[in-house]
Amino acid sequence: MRSLSKFILRLIGWKVVVQIEFPDKCVICVAPHTSNWDLLLGLIVYKSIGQKASFLIKKEWFFFPMNIFFKFLGGIPVDRSKKTSLTEQLAEEYAKRDKFQIAITPEATRKRNPDWKKGFYYIALEAKVPIVVSALDYKKKEAQFLKIVVPSGDVDDDISLIKDCYRDVTACHPDNFVI
Repeated sequence: MRSLSKFILRLIGWKVVVQIEFPDKCVICVAPHTSNWDLLLGLIVYKSIGQKASFLIKKEWFFFPMNIFFKFLGGIPVDRSKKTSLTEQLAEEYAKRDKFQIAITPEATRKRNPDWKKGFYYIALEAKVPIVVSALDYKKKEAQFLKIVVPSGDVDDDISLIKDCYRDVTACHPDNFVI
């Protein structure tokens, strides 16, 4: 699968830039998220570097036969109508496993959203795992793994630091991305 993913990236003109060493357990903050293609591209990118990450996806996508497909790819269905603690559930997953990486888009939508959701941060904080800052830059055609941020507990400062990493990144639909 790794070779096939590398081939696909070469075919579409994308490259992967890795500036960090991947921890076995982490939350991957992926932005910008302005297109449905971001998920497919992200999966191909991650496979091309020999990694496997889970990802959160609306439960509405988990219908037959798509549920089989998304489960195979690492999808975890999220029911947004329920107020269950996804943070605690995922922290328990981290505690149970030797290796667990989950990719989360902080915008939580493909539409313009200046108010990023902070769930990715609280999951990392609760699970005591670092955040890998990752970007999909459509202008450069680069998937970038830029930085590791260890949550300090100061959510506003840490998220500001993370958002700064995206200042020069161009989304698939630039008008829908704001930091």
